[in-house]
Amino acid sequence: MKATDRHKLIERIKTLEGLTDDERSALLGLLRESKTYGLVWEDKPEDVEERLRNELPVLVEVKDRAITDAGPDTPNHILIEGDNLEALATLAYTHAGKIDVIYIDPPYNTGNKDFIYNDSYVDSEDSYRHSKWLSFMSRRLRIAKKLLSERGAIFISIDDNEQSDMKLLCDEVFGGKHYITSIPRITKLQRSAQEKHMDISHDYILCYAKSDDFDRIVKREIDESKISSDTNGTYLIGDTKAILADKSKGYSEGGDYDFEYNGVIYSPVDKDGNRNRWLWTKPRMEAAAKLGILVPTKSSLRMQLYLDVKFDDKTNSMVPKNSNLVFHSIDLMTSSNFTNTKGSQELKEIGYNLFKLFNNPKPLSLIKFLINLNSQKDSYILDFFAGSGTTLHAVMQLNAEDGGKRQCIICTNNENGICENVTYERNKRVIKGYTKPNGDYVEGLKDNNLRYYRTEFVSRNRSTKNMRRLVLLSTDMLCIKENLYAEKKSFAGLPTFKNIYRYFEHGEQKMLIIYDERYVDEIVKMIASVEIDTKINVYVFSPSEDPWEASFEPVNDKVELCALPQAIYNTYKRILPKRRQKPIKPSEEEDALAGADDDEIGGLFNQEGGYE
Repeated sequence: MKATDRHKLIERIKTLEGLTDDERSALLGLLRESKTYGLVWEDKPEDVEERLRNELPVLVEVKDRAITDAGPDTPNHILIEGDNLEALATLAYTHAGKIDVIYIDPPYNTGNKDFIYNDSYVDSEDSYRHSKWLSFMSRRLRIAKKLLSERGAIFISIDDNEQSDMKLLCDEVFGGKHYITSIPRITKLQRSAQEKHMDISHDYILCYAKSDDFDRIVKREIDESKISSDTNGTYLIGDTKAILADKSKGYSEGGDYDFEYNGVIYSPVDKDGNRNRWLWTKPRMEAAAKLGILVPTKSSLRMQLYLDVKFDDKTNSMVPKNSNLVFHSIDLMTSSNFTNTKGSQELKEIGYNLFKLFNNPKPLSLIKFLINLNSQKDSYILDFFAGSGTTLHAVMQLNAEDGGKRQCIICTNNENGICENVTYERNKRVIKGYTKPNGDYVEGLKDNNLRYYRTEFVSRNRSTKNMRRLVLLSTDMLCIKENLYAEKKSFAGLPTFKNIYRYFEHGEQKMLIIYDERYVDEIVKMIASVEIDTKINVYVFSPSEDPWEASFEPVNDKVELCALPQAIYNTYKRILPKRRQKPIKPSEEEDALAGADDDEIGGLFNQEGGYE
């Protein structure tokens, strides 16, 4: 439609009779949408999204599944059982802007019972197959983007069925300029006869960065001690060859120059005596020479490049950068260590019963490789299509190898018992140790804690009763947010009480959760009576955004205040679908005005066994 025709139609709709305000607004919104490039699909409603219109998700710990023998100073990994859209909503409150690496292996939508939408498999004949998949992925990726740190990156496994759609969707969600690369990966070494036209033995890993300036955010030290030389004079970084060819096909005047290195003059002359060109410009060669990453050979000069440096034209020097993903993609296409076959072998070794319940897990080497591209030793890693739990296993193994403290969050539903019987069970064995089918015992990665959570729900109706329930059920989320789980039975020499306040402390971290605002003044006196070196994070129930600042004024230098549940409401408002409004019944209005029953709470210090 031409712009002039669209404008005329908009003016006509504005004056058209018989339309409600909502109908008029919806029609105008559709007309004003002007999409000139990108994906267009019919958004398909999702049952879980409809549920979130009326209920708010929270995370509640399943205590008897916790593995916490390693103590509070070791990484606390999180396993969430539930729909990942609900889980991502809770993480938007606990981990917004904190995740350095997201890896996901979503359903490929092959039509072979690999993608469930609203409790039904989507088959290849479904006319809305791609729209359902795009609706499903779009909702989740938009929240995932909010979780990425400024230096964060997301890696997405996908195959030919949806690769092109996923690329365009990610361009829309993350921005095309944030696209890093698509890494092809070999999935199997042996030929298969299952495909219709030709044997397909690869998929892809799409990589997007959060930042506009991804290369410069990944700052890594150039560790000369890790550089060695093999018998051919080739520099090695660990076991990885980092070679950049000495010449390239084609001629350019800027690359045709003589270069002096260690008193020897080298010229880009080919075997026939013709002038050729160096792959690098002269300033770049000089910068590389200063770093000592040029190796002379019998016939020419071979350039060796650190995987974590790049040439900066502004400073004429080498600077730290992100690892060269294109170089590594060759390894992913040719190495048997990155195949699904390798992943299946690894799962069988942990337990054949696990393998029978889950097909084609990704190999540990692949996930470790991706995590290493963009994580530091204290990074948060997220996988919200956890499957068999390979990502958590890979994080724990990396920590064991380099002494890191990375923390991993994984999420999966419990369809066919996968979360309980595969994801959890696999990583439980990895932590505690297990015996291979051949009888060999594998020591557990014991320096890890694993906490198991399920999603629960609170009505979005903001009655006082629902607000109090939301705060009570948010305790486990606050522990996750603060990474603080060591609960104390007393504070300031007095016992804590479950429905009034709870106190958590480990090292310099301190957290108070106040569920009943009527006792704020008494608790302020308790805070005033203690000597502390670092401030206490105080989460306090309030029917508004005011965390009782006036009451806490005497101890302002000792506390950081946050009003609940408003902080949670504010987060959910930005990511959850709008609630469908309905009239409030008189009984609900009365309930909204009612507070907690005083008799149920009682006095602050007259309860027996108040701590649980």
